[in-house]
Amino acid sequence: MNDKPQKKPRIKWIKLLFFALIVKPLVLIGLGLNIINRPKLPKEGAAVIVANHTSHLDTLVLMSLYPLSVINNIRPVAAADYFMKNRYMRWFSTRCIDIIPIDRQVMKAPDQLFAECHQALNNQEILIIFPEGTRSITEERDFKLKRGIHILISKYPDIPVIPVILRGLGKALPKGEALFVPFNSDVIIGDPLAYDENAKTYLQTLENQYHQLLTQALTHPNEF
Repeated sequence: MNDKPQKKPRIKWIKLLFFALIVKPLVLIGLGLNIINRPKLPKEGAAVIVANHTSHLDTLVLMSLYPLSVINNIRPVAAADYFMKNRYMRWFSTRCIDIIPIDRQVMKAPDQLFAECHQALNNQEILIIFPEGTRSITEERDFKLKRGIHILISKYPDIPVIPVILRGLGKALPKGEALFVPFNSDVIIGDPLAYDENAKTYLQTLENQYHQLLTQALTHPNEF
């Protein structure tokens, strides 16, 4: 029996204060969120949230749904070429949001590419992944899902993968814009996605769940 005391997780104070003092008040006061099926959010890791992506607000809104007591366990996966492009952005992305950077511009073996994701899941953290790989400029579209999520999850077929649809945040802070505009938005959480060894079937099932979740949206399509 190993009597060595377990090392307590390090408290990430900058991230904690950023969400307590800036993000949560911004989301609470500045956005009108319709949160549908909130109890379906994974409460503990290891788990993965897979969401559509139209705005930088997507990550902040998803993380703000969690209490501050667990915010340190929520880790968004983000593009290194954008979020690590200079030292100021790198500091903000890694200290305030605590991203896991993924290098999209250099060919790497999957285990090397997802090394930090593997570490986070083994540490019982909750990942936020956008399977489209980039932000879309429109809310109404076919979802062009990439195989990366299937490659990662093939190592952990039993952990919960929760689809989430975000609708309206692309109007509150569109791609290419820096000015935030208050806008009524939906956050719709789905049931866990069943794993399938066939990547094409897995991604098609995820896309089908996205379209099914969109039918629960409270914001009207004509608003977009």
